[in-house]
Amino acid sequence: MSRLPSPLIHLAQGLAMGSADVVPGVSGGTVALVVGIYERLIHSVRAGASGIFAAVRLDLAEARRRFGEVEWGLMLPLGVGIVVALYIGSRIVPHLLETYPVQVRALFFGLILGSLFIPLRRMRHIGRPELLLMAVAAVAAFFLVGLPPRAIADPPLLLVFAFAAIAICAMILPGVSGAFLLLVLGIYEATLGALSSLDVPYIAVFVAGAAVGLGLFSKLLEWLLERHHEWTMAALVGLMVGSLRALWPWLGEDREFLGPPDAGSLAVAVGLALLGAAVILLSAWITRERLEDDLTPH
Repeated sequence: MSRLPSPLIHLAQGLAMGSADVVPGVSGGTVALVVGIYERLIHSVRAGASGIFAAVRLDLAEARRRFGEVEWGLMLPLGVGIVVALYIGSRIVPHLLETYPVQVRALFFGLILGSLFIPLRRMRHIGRPELLLMAVAAVAAFFLVGLPPRAIADPPLLLVFAFAAIAICAMILPGVSGAFLLLVLGIYEATLGALSSLDVPYIAVFVAGAAVGLGLFSKLLEWLLERHHEWTMAALVGLMVGSLRALWPWLGEDREFLGPPDAGSLAVAVGLALLGAAVILLSAWITRERLEDDLTPH
C-alpha cells in the first residue's frame, strides 16, 4: 500500500494538534510526541525564532542561516492544520464540553493515558533520580490543573499578550494544557470568542505574545532535550500523569472528584477511555519508524 505524501500527513498531524490545544486538559505537544515529530518541531521552532530575532537586529546573514535550519516541509502544512483546527475547534469544542462533558473527558483521559508509554520507551535508563523527577512533575501538574478557572470579560490587549506568551509554553509541553492555562488565567472564553468571530486585533496581539513566548521557551526546551534528554523525558511523563486530573470524567464545579452516577455512565466512560488509548497505540504503531528517528537523542 502506497504511503500518503508527507505534506498531507503533516497537515493531519497539525489538525490533531490544533484540536487538542482547544480542549482544556489536553496538549498539542502530546500529539506531537505521539506522532513522532516532537523534537523536529522544537528544533524548527527554535531556529525560526532565532531567525526572527536576528532579522529584528538587522543581522540578515544570521537570519538566513537560521531560517535555513527550519524544516519547512514539516512546519508549513503543520501550521496550516493547527490554524484550521483552532478555528473550527473554537466553534465546536465548547458545545461538546457543555453537552457531553463526561464523554469528552473520558475519551481524552484514555488518549493521554495511552500516550505515557511513548516517552517511557525512549528512555534508556530509569533510575531513582528519574522516578523522583517524574513524581515531582506529576504533583506539580496535579495541583496546577486543580486551580479554579476564572473569566475576564474584556481583557486588556497587554494582558492578552502576556498570557499568550505563558500559555504557548504549555501548548508545546506534553501533558500541560495551554487551553487550561488560559482558563486559569481568565482569557479562555475571550480567546475562543475572538477566534470564532475573527477579532483581528485580539488575534494579532495573541499571536505576537505567543510568538515571543514560543521563541524564548523553545530555546530552553531544545537545550534540555539535547543536554538532559532522560531527565526531560522523565519530567514530561510526570506532567502527563498529573494532567490526568483535569480529564477525570466526573468533576464537580470546584474540580473536586466525583464518582459515576450509575453503571451505564461508568461503562460509557470506560469504553471511550479504552477507545482513546487504542487510537494512541494504533497511531504509535503506524508511526513507529518515525518515532525511532525523532525521539533518539542526537
